[in-house]
Amino acid sequence: MAVSDSLPAMPGRVIATTGVLAALVATAVAAPAGAAAGKLRRFDSCPTLVSYASAHASAVPIATRPGTRPAPTSASPTTTTDGAVAPAATAAPTEVSATNMQEAGVDEPDTVKVDGGRLLAISGGILYAVDPTADRPRVLGSVALPPGSGHQLLVHDGRALVIASGPQRFVDGPIGLPQPVGGPTAATTPTAAPRQASGVGPGIAILPYGPPTTILAEVDVHDPAAMAVVRTMTFDGSPVDSRLTGATARVVVSSPPRYAVQPLLRAAVSGWVPTATLSGRGLATPRKSRLVPCTHVRRPPAFSGTGLLTVLTVDVDRGLPAVDADALMTDGDTVYAAPGSLYVATRRWEPPTAVDADQIGTQTTAIHRFDTTADDTTTYAASGSVPGTLLSQFALSQERGVLRVASTGARESMVTTLRERDGALARLGQVGGLGPDERIRAVRFIGDVGYVVTFKQTDPLYTVDLTDPSSPRVVGELPLLGYSAYLHPIGDGRLLGVGQDATDQGRVLGTQLSLFDVSDPARPTRLAARSLGLGSWSAAESDHHAFLWWPKTRLAVIPVTQSAFSGAIGLHVSAGAIDEAGRAPGSISRSTVIGDRLFLLAVDAIHVAALTDLADRGTIPLTAPTAP
Repeated sequence: MAVSDSLPAMPGRVIATTGVLAALVATAVAAPAGAAAGKLRRFDSCPTLVSYASAHASAVPIATRPGTRPAPTSASPTTTTDGAVAPAATAAPTEVSATNMQEAGVDEPDTVKVDGGRLLAISGGILYAVDPTADRPRVLGSVALPPGSGHQLLVHDGRALVIASGPQRFVDGPIGLPQPVGGPTAATTPTAAPRQASGVGPGIAILPYGPPTTILAEVDVHDPAAMAVVRTMTFDGSPVDSRLTGATARVVVSSPPRYAVQPLLRAAVSGWVPTATLSGRGLATPRKSRLVPCTHVRRPPAFSGTGLLTVLTVDVDRGLPAVDADALMTDGDTVYAAPGSLYVATRRWEPPTAVDADQIGTQTTAIHRFDTTADDTTTYAASGSVPGTLLSQFALSQERGVLRVASTGARESMVTTLRERDGALARLGQVGGLGPDERIRAVRFIGDVGYVVTFKQTDPLYTVDLTDPSSPRVVGELPLLGYSAYLHPIGDGRLLGVGQDATDQGRVLGTQLSLFDVSDPARPTRLAARSLGLGSWSAAESDHHAFLWWPKTRLAVIPVTQSAFSGAIGLHVSAGAIDEAGRAPGSISRSTVIGDRLFLLAVDAIHVAALTDLADRGTIPLTAPTAP
């Protein structure tokens, strides 16, 4: 294809990339019903990929207005800082809490990890190492991470992989060559005027917003006083999620095509497959390569968008670059992983059928499974679909080779079971009728039982018997006011829910914890409830990593914001009651137990509290290192 054929001149056409662009590129494209039901096809060469993508590009709408992206954060070099706290009453810790994970043995990225007895925490774009075992815990060292936002951490045996969204970039010139932005400028605001790119064609304005970028950073944390960023890998795309099993990390990235902001790249491989730049130790100059080989990219039987969903496999012990990459020509919204499997779910708009052509299209969710049984490879295995949309990763669960999926359709919610067969995730069974005209607010699958909360005015807690995957059955229902947004199993047939209390008209009142007895799935009951105040809200309602459950003392800790208080609240959960254990003020986002102390991560400090009642035991300042 000639370059001149790649994008015809259209008066007044505006091209932009924003956080919405990836969704426009892929999800706004209507895919025929069942498009993801069969196994995806692999491209046999780069020319074949380019030809296919270019032929379908006209189906992709162009964004018409820019959005905002976070400005780059400043960073400083490594240093060591001391922060004194009051002496602890006990000796070195013997027990440590881990990240709140959905599946045992499959670690999830977070801002706090414990590795080798050290507490590692990310705050303000800086990774801190803290000695929590001393009578006076202190910062042992810190290292500035590559500029970006949303830094999250995976750690294995003294090596860390940090995943972040890269800083704002803009495009300029005839083909929109990427240029770095040193700080917030007019180009990073949504009101920045589009610039005319010479040589592109009359009437075509290219806004100065480059595609989103992802940064992977390999960090050596063996010596906390001399932590160092060893290598970085940067490429176009937004991080969707990642998982760690043993020393193997799998990072899922969704990349819009570069041609959307650089039209003349439509006929080039680089217009569709992102280029990765590796820099750091052992490299005299940055090394560029394709993020994924063209022959490792697959497409659905029916066109599903020109974005690229890539799963990178990283050996954390070996470090960057990735040891394997597998990709699909689609996008990704939700990641769920279980031992041996990684699933990526994608929302799709289905067009109306010929029978109801006068009706609007409906939403479905395509689900793709990758085989993760090998340590050094990730292999695409099968695809399927379910009606409606998913709430979060907890809407998916694998049990004995069967995938269970809770989804919300146009008029009801349902649970669908699927099993892999001949390259497809084939439907085994389905039960609907959950919360008519309501949406799912919380899901938890435990063994052969699924727990689904829907809400509009009341909060029905449904129990779904999945003993026979081909015939799932709703066996219990518990109507309540309000809803639970997160459900956590606490043993002995009990669930602890974190959500919102509400009036009988559905008006939310504030954060509420509920203790459910689900030992008999046919007769779920609520044993206790505790409201945390009018207008209160907890990050644990939308981010399960903010929730801590310490079974030894039956203590739950969640961050809470309300009119008169902001901080962490500890709640003791007994057989039939939820009692407040204590409060720790501050802008707290995470809680970690080490020994008999609680370490609470805030924006500029780590607060140390007693595990029993959250009484203050001192503060470890997290101050930005001073440049030499």
